[in-house]
Amino acid sequence: MGLNRSFIVIWLPGLLIGGLSVRGQSENAMLRQGNRYYQQKQLDQAQQSYQQAVAKDPNNPTAQYNLGNAQFRKNNYSDATRSYEVSVQNSPAKPIQEKGLYNQGVALVKDQKLTESIDAWKKALKLDPADEDARVNLEKALHELHNQPKPPPKKKDQPQNKKQNDQDQKDQQKQEPKQPQSRLSKQQVQQLLKALEQKEREVQDKMNQNKVHTLNQPDKDW
Repeated sequence: MGLNRSFIVIWLPGLLIGGLSVRGQSENAMLRQGNRYYQQKQLDQAQQSYQQAVAKDPNNPTAQYNLGNAQFRKNNYSDATRSYEVSVQNSPAKPIQEKGLYNQGVALVKDQKLTESIDAWKKALKLDPADEDARVNLEKALHELHNQPKPPPKKKDQPQNKKQNDQDQKDQQKQEPKQPQSRLSKQQVQQLLKALEQKEREVQDKMNQNKVHTLNQPDKDW
């Protein structure tokens, strides 16, 4: 089942200007050329120019970010996600990192990867808690994830006929309450992020404790 496209904000920040080293004059020229093509909606030419700039300097965050925008506009969401990731990893500036993470979340949700998009927007909000678009996207994505239908449990006994299975699924859907939509404040978003991090730490601690217990358990005396 596809995601509800109207449920997620899909706004992307614009192109990045500059950010190339002084010694990278050829990369600068390719980047400026790509920006002109992009603004004229000539996406094939824009992507080619950005790829040439990336070939000169694969770790350049500006070229990778703008390449990701061109790839996104061409519906190449997986490629765009990778380009944004490289941009985030190689940028020393938090604003560029935050923009890259935000765009990465948008590309992931368009690529039917809702859980990964939530993770990207969480990271973006940690860098800039005032990002209203990231906050709205995270809130709606969490609602979307909560409302996704759960797979039916596997049964060991003999399966029922198709008509009965269909009726059971309808009854289950009627019983599941719908999560009301609400707006989260910035403080609530931060509290949600902390709670999720705490839960992840508790699960990891429990796994580590179980591992130690298993290693220390003596063999059974038969």
